[in-house]
Amino acid sequence: MAKHQIKLTVNGRAVEALVESRLLLIHFLREQLGLTGAHVGCDTSHCGACTVDFDGRSVKSCTLFAVQADGAEIRTVEGLASADGLHPLQEGFMEAHGLQCGFCTPGMIMRSYRMLQENPDPTDEEIRIGLSGNLCRCTGYQNVVKAVRYAADKLASQAKEAAE
Repeated sequence: MAKHQIKLTVNGRAVEALVESRLLLIHFLREQLGLTGAHVGCDTSHCGACTVDFDGRSVKSCTLFAVQADGAEIRTVEGLASADGLHPLQEGFMEAHGLQCGFCTPGMIMRSYRMLQENPDPTDEEIRIGLSGNLCRCTGYQNVVKAVRYAADKLASQAKEAAE
């Protein structure tokens, strides 16, 4: 099997690796980089458990080869928290009980992260539409929407404080 040298940035860190042509991005992140936050769910792009931020857009990492990430900037759920603590989305999912078994949570959080970058003040309906490509078998989504609303409100408050 052909191997390719790739260079990319993952969670702000430069990464170089030699990968097989057929290696999926999800497996590269989990097995070679040890970033196990994104989950392997369906391998068909239906569930969204493997969602990561890829060059400023949400992608399901089970649908891309690692070689396609050459030169890309990727953020996983592990890259959201800072030295100051959890990202407001991570905090929101905890505070608003937006998770139960937790399997879908990293993908939900990463899709929500991009959604809030694109629309910092979404309505509940826009949140539901924005997350429609991510499936959860446990929560019924109500608390997921509350968690995203919590994060949107906290991010808006932080932006207001920073502006003052």
